Amino acid sequence: MTTPRDLMIVAMDTASGSPVERGDLSLALAGAEAIDLLGAQAVSLDGDHIVPGYRPAIADRLLGQAAESLVREAPYETVDDWLWRRGQGLSAAYLAAFEAEGQLTRERHRGMPFRAGQMVLADSPARRRAADRWTSNEPVLAALATAVGIGGRPGGETPGVDDDAVETVLAAVHDALMELEAVRQRRAIEEAAFDNIWRGD
Repeated sequence: MTTPRDLMIVAMDTASGSPVERGDLSLALAGAEAIDLLGAQAVSLDGDHIVPGYRPAIADRLLGQAAESLVREAPYETVDDWLWRRGQGLSAAYLAAFEAEGQLTRERHRGMPFRAGQMVLADSPARRRAADRWTSNEPVLAALATAVGIGGRPGGETPGVDDDAVETVLAAVHDALMELEAVRQRRAIEEAAFDNIWRGD
């Protein structure tokens, strides 16, 4: 399993409280991919620029796509640029992959056997591994989940991360999420003002 897959599973398993915004989750998934690529030594950071390394064999299809999409010419891509480019529609891509792999099942309505409900995670080894990582309060997964507003961490405080490159990615994810929220608020204000004009307020 990979960090983005684990994050996606945790987001889906905890969505009943307050669902995570798709845009937020997509940015965090892109950050999780960057962190896994750092761990695989497929990339390194030069300041905040992602420098491609050697091309390891990556079993996970989506993480492999992430590695293939790296900018391989100087001055390379900043972590922030990566998050916005790679994150475009990424939560939908992971959801589609889960469905194609049979990791999702259609929820059945009690007493209505022929009425299909929404897609939910199937019980699987991948889901159990992600749950174990979540309940153990693994630092990277906990930090990414917290960034997108997933609460109820079983371990309380999020433990620190002792890797500078990973910290740089996590900080970039946090900044991108704040930027996205600012865009949402600005749009909401503009739409409210537009509505007021039409109503004559």
